[in-house]
Amino acid sequence: MLGVGEVLVVVLLFVVIHYLRLNRHTPCMWPIFGMLPGLLLNLSTIFDYITFVLKEHGGTFMFEGPWLSNMNIFVTSDHMNVQHITSSKFENYGKGEDFTEIFEILGDGIFRSDSHLWKFNRTLLHSTFKRPSFQLFIHKTIMEKIESSLLPFLDHAWKEGMEVDLQDVFQRLTFDNICSMVLGFDPNCLSIELPQVACERAFNEVEDALFYRHVIPRFMWKLLKWLHVGKEKKLKEGQEIIDKMLYEEITTTKRKMQSQSSTTLADESQFSLLNVLMNDEVAKEKVDDKFLRDTAMNLLAAGRDTISSTLTWFLWLVATHPSVEAKILEEIKENLPQSKGNWKNLGVKGLGKLVYLHAAVSEALRLYPPVPLEHKCALKSDVLPSGHRVNANTMIVYSLYSMGRMEEIWGEDCLKFKPERWISEKGGIIHIPSYKFIAFNSGPRSCLGKDISFNEIKMISAAILWNYHIHLVEGHPISQGVSVVLYMKHGLKVKVTKRSI
Repeated sequence: MLGVGEVLVVVLLFVVIHYLRLNRHTPCMWPIFGMLPGLLLNLSTIFDYITFVLKEHGGTFMFEGPWLSNMNIFVTSDHMNVQHITSSKFENYGKGEDFTEIFEILGDGIFRSDSHLWKFNRTLLHSTFKRPSFQLFIHKTIMEKIESSLLPFLDHAWKEGMEVDLQDVFQRLTFDNICSMVLGFDPNCLSIELPQVACERAFNEVEDALFYRHVIPRFMWKLLKWLHVGKEKKLKEGQEIIDKMLYEEITTTKRKMQSQSSTTLADESQFSLLNVLMNDEVAKEKVDDKFLRDTAMNLLAAGRDTISSTLTWFLWLVATHPSVEAKILEEIKENLPQSKGNWKNLGVKGLGKLVYLHAAVSEALRLYPPVPLEHKCALKSDVLPSGHRVNANTMIVYSLYSMGRMEEIWGEDCLKFKPERWISEKGGIIHIPSYKFIAFNSGPRSCLGKDISFNEIKMISAAILWNYHIHLVEGHPISQGVSVVLYMKHGLKVKVTKRSI
């Protein structure tokens, strides 16, 4: 026989489970725990859950965390609020204490810094990215990597009839590319053997841990960090691996420059972002090893993760929309000159003619932005265009993922993959304001590498689609991973066959 206490426990559990099921998709308030239980219950589909809640609340709501946890977060997908935060009142919205604590691994790099330090970082990188010699170097680096690694790997996979995880391939490829551009060395992650490269794998561990810092109270992840257990242990170990690689490359670059004083930046064998920064007369006083480490860390994270995520979702969308694939192939055939064999010349001018490909990539970025959520913090109290008041030190999150799924911005067909929405009647790309098409952020903090990113994505996509047909592995699940970057949880498993065009 059950006692009174056991009966009460059973009844209480029944009520709690029933209540959770009834409120699975809505952020209800719990005593002590606030809205956190609902968030954790929907963690596996977190970005769609946030989108659903935002639609239910007219595009804006206040997430209230557990008592005394400092987890109250203002969440929005209202594009007028986003314009206000990122542009109109830019000076009132910085990264804030929460962001800087969560992303401490970024150091004082451009993504984590504010005020004068951010302006210095941005000005320095902007002048570097605009150098014709650096742009030419980047284009050549990507081109050589496609020819020497990507296509040979896919050719091997075709001949062997292998199943390939394209997400893993793209992470390896983009890591090789960004290391070559920033550090001046190629770790050769992408080769037929698919070697395990500790530094490349460390990025995944770090990103997973950073996401969990968002969804548990600050005191909890700080306790785990102090105890050196769980996700925090993996984050620390990952950072140590990454830092070791970065400082070794910084030291190596300095030695090369000292031993070869006659070498100039025109010597491509010595060319990299590190070289440019170390030779910059304006920045020399501030460019120490830590500055170089922080800058390189920020750019490696952006150059690997955002590009690989976009390529993965884009190639999946193309593979599931044969009509889009056919139009891309026809455009490549008409606009890119033939080179050796069946190879198309992926020059900068030729890429600019691929309007439909550009539109298709933009559409993929709209639906699957590589960074699905962005942080801000109000420095002073303010009233947003939606009428909501935010107090000083309020943490604000705008959902890039949700904004791409809002009918108010994109119309009733917002969930459809439709490249044509980006093309004007005259055949050009329609300009969409950045506070609506938010994949590259908006306002003064808009992405400096937008053009570089588009070119890299188009070069890699065109090379793959022109040379190979992608077959999705039947039954392989496609779902979103839980991370600060929008990955596929199980990767993108495909088989490839050679095209005969």
